[in-house]
Amino acid sequence: MPLTREEREQFLAEPHVAALAVTSAKEGRAPLVVPIWYMYEPGGDLWIMTGRDSLKGISIAAAGRFSMMVERVTPTVRYVSVEGGVIMTRDATREQLVEISSRYLPPEKVDGYVDFAWREHGEQVVIHMRPEHWLSADLGGA
Repeated sequence: MPLTREEREQFLAEPHVAALAVTSAKEGRAPLVVPIWYMYEPGGDLWIMTGRDSLKGISIAAAGRFSMMVERVTPTVRYVSVEGGVIMTRDATREQLVEISSRYLPPEKVDGYVDFAWREHGEQVVIHMRPEHWLSADLGGA
């Protein structure tokens, strides 16, 4: 059964690791599909952080849009997939790295990870996407 708007937005707001999909900037390649952390609040735009010169960053910049899918398998199989256009790309801040890292890591791991990532991952950007198309389902006890 499809989820209601409120159910799908709340599910997307939970800290799932997403599968990001975008047309690859490398000619002749299949779409790029990779795991990624993200931020989303119901009713708002979604944002991700990635390296400006990463294949993800280059591919999203070239395509101007991307899709993401999040899922769980217990207590029921449930997923939400969202697609939309890029509405803004900005240089990432350390505060945004702390925010997204805090969503996924235990509190005692955040500072160490942020210090490492800020120093070693190169120039990062935050890409904002406005969700335009949604697919969702909860398969119940199936």
